[in-house]
Amino acid sequence: MGQRIVIVEDETIIRRELKVLLENAMYEVEVLESFEDAAQKIITLSPDLILLDVNLPGCSGFDVCTLLRQETDVPVIFLTSRTDSMDELNGILKGGDDYITKPYQAPILLARISAVLKRTNRALAKETTRFTVQGVQLDISRCTLTHQGHTADLTKNEMKILSRLYTCPGEYVARMDLIEYLWENQIFIDDNTLSVHITRIREKLRLIGAADFIETKRGIGYRI
Repeated sequence: MGQRIVIVEDETIIRRELKVLLENAMYEVEVLESFEDAAQKIITLSPDLILLDVNLPGCSGFDVCTLLRQETDVPVIFLTSRTDSMDELNGILKGGDDYITKPYQAPILLARISAVLKRTNRALAKETTRFTVQGVQLDISRCTLTHQGHTADLTKNEMKILSRLYTCPGEYVARMDLIEYLWENQIFIDDNTLSVHITRIREKLRLIGAADFIETKRGIGYRI
C-alpha cells in the first residue's frame, strides 16, 4: 500500500478533485468530511502527510496544525485561497511544512507533496539507529550486534560494513561497493583489509549464535 494522505478541505468539489488526483498518483487517500475535533480524527487515521485547508468551518487550519504538533510531527501542507504572505509565514510558524495557494496546478502540487515526503523519509532514516534482519539486531549508535540475548561489540569499520549490508537485506553487495562506501566515509580500506574485517565480523556473529548470517557468493559479494 502506498503512503497515506489525509485531505482536510471543506469545499466538496476541490476535495473530490484532490482525492482522484492523489489516488491516480498511487497514494492511499483518506478524506475528512466533518471538522469537529479534526486534529484527533487526523491522528486516528495515521497519515504520512496532511493536506490542510486554512479556512475550515468553525476552525482555522492553523489551529488544527497547532493541535497536531502537540502529538505528531507528520508533515502538513497548507492549502488556501488566500495569498497574504503573512498567512504563509503564520503557516510555517504553526508547524506547516509547505504552503500552496489555490487554484493549484496538479503537477506542482504532486511535486511539492513528493518533496515533503522525501524530506521526511530522509529525516526518519537518519533518526533510525537500530535495524533487525533475521533476528540479528544492529545498533549503530552503540556499535553492537545482538542475537538471542547475546551482544558483540563492533569496531567502527565493522559497523559501517554491516550497516551497508543491512540497508539491502537479501541482495548481494559487491566487495568494491563496500570498499567505496567505506572510502566515502574517509576510512581507507583495501580488498585484503575488507576480507579481514568480514572474517572478524563472522567470528563475532558465531559467538552470538548467528554463524551463517553473512552469505558469500564468489565473484559477486556478500548478503545477509
